[in-house]
Amino acid sequence: MAEEIWGSGLWDQISKRCEATPSHTMVIDENDRSIDFATYFQECEAVASGLLELGINAGDVVSWELPTWIESMILVGALARLGVIQNPLIPIYREKEVGFITGQANSKLLIVPGKWKGFDFQAMAQSIRSDRSNLQVLICDKKLPRGAISNLPPANLDTSGRLRWLFYTSGTTADPKGAKHSDQSVAAAAKAMADSLQTTGDDVNILVFPFTHIGGINWLMAGLACGFTQVIAESFLPDQTVDLISKHKVTLAGSGTPFHSAYLAQHRANPGKKLFASVRAYPGGGAPKPPQLHKDIVNELGGVGIVSGYGLTECPILSMASIDDPSDKLATTEGRASQGVIIKVVTLEGKVAGIDEEGEIRVKGPQLFMGYLDSNLDDDAFDEEGFFRTGDLGSIDSEGFVRITGRLKDVIIRKGENISAKEIEDILYLHSKIADVAVVGLPDSISGERACAVISCKDATDPITFEEMTEFLKYQGLMIQKIPEQLELVDVVPRNPAGKVLKHELRKRYS
Repeated sequence: MAEEIWGSGLWDQISKRCEATPSHTMVIDENDRSIDFATYFQECEAVASGLLELGINAGDVVSWELPTWIESMILVGALARLGVIQNPLIPIYREKEVGFITGQANSKLLIVPGKWKGFDFQAMAQSIRSDRSNLQVLICDKKLPRGAISNLPPANLDTSGRLRWLFYTSGTTADPKGAKHSDQSVAAAAKAMADSLQTTGDDVNILVFPFTHIGGINWLMAGLACGFTQVIAESFLPDQTVDLISKHKVTLAGSGTPFHSAYLAQHRANPGKKLFASVRAYPGGGAPKPPQLHKDIVNELGGVGIVSGYGLTECPILSMASIDDPSDKLATTEGRASQGVIIKVVTLEGKVAGIDEEGEIRVKGPQLFMGYLDSNLDDDAFDEEGFFRTGDLGSIDSEGFVRITGRLKDVIIRKGENISAKEIEDILYLHSKIADVAVVGLPDSISGERACAVISCKDATDPITFEEMTEFLKYQGLMIQKIPEQLELVDVVPRNPAGKVLKHELRKRYS
């Protein structure tokens, strides 16, 4: 079992892991390419030297928009070796977002693939560069520049308190917001996750969501600290992913509601096959989970079920369930506050909430970001006591377990009465015909807002009807005022790469 190691910064952590377990496999991809920790260290240094030859130095901002590749992980280590400020970009971003971000961040280098998933990233990058004489472009198709390690300057191992990361949150009606993080704030989130899951060097984690998401970097840091193996794939394909889980004896199968639902569907489509025999836990996050999904996974797939965390780009893993928590708490909460995190719940009337009383979640903690790159956004982001305003609604019970009940914008106000979208969603998910559901509030000239249920059915040839939905909700005891007045059927409920439902798109589509 590998010893847990946390460095003073990311490069220090990489160096210490290489010394501790050099021959242990660090990462395996879907094509069976793999590297151990010693090779990872060597590759990081060689690529750092190659980037140095391109004029990249400590303090420069490098934006990179790459799939979940081994080379992406190597790039992270190389940039950490140089002391660069890293700006990972989720591959769904296009010219509008990437142009804005690289301009605001004053990026010196933009790294993209040539073409990927039918999109010409190279053409996009060159178009952005045409308006920015100081921006370099590097095309990476699983090949990074390399140089002589002897050319590297001494490494700065202690990065305490220094800006090392710019993670952008997706804008809905405005431009994306750049959250400033240090190695230490990202590592605090990774440690909270590792502690909750009790990870060891014997674990095998599958990482199939965008590595450029802050959660991907959290998993990289946790893997380096605990010495476990990562299995990665550049795209989430349920058949392929389940094969990888079985083949490599994955023990941690994340990482959110869409993934867990897909695992359950694959299990049900292959009766008699033990596809998940090695899995001990299903880490979750990014979006609320239906309690029934946890129960189904425990009963059908085994293990402890979904062990989910709660956080935002600005403050990841501010709470997380533990594998030792009771199953009912795993099903209905996001665990307790992570070590060092202080959570304050404030009611809509502005008062500090009591036990089990709903309000806005506000936080302080070691994983809290350093503020936005656009400092004009900070005043609205923090309250008068310095707590970050998450915009999420929730409550804390008498044992300290955190429940997320929705977003401030997710409260549907019908004839002056507050209706929780999540409450309706959790009940609808129990219906045998429903695969996925989102409830949104739409403008209504009479009631102010009306609830609209957007539903994806398990069998498109046998969809749920409005009458079935209504009767089911009545049978489940939902008060009449909360029953949705509109039903929309879709093939797929739209979600972002982290699994969050794109409710702003649904409001726009059905208003």
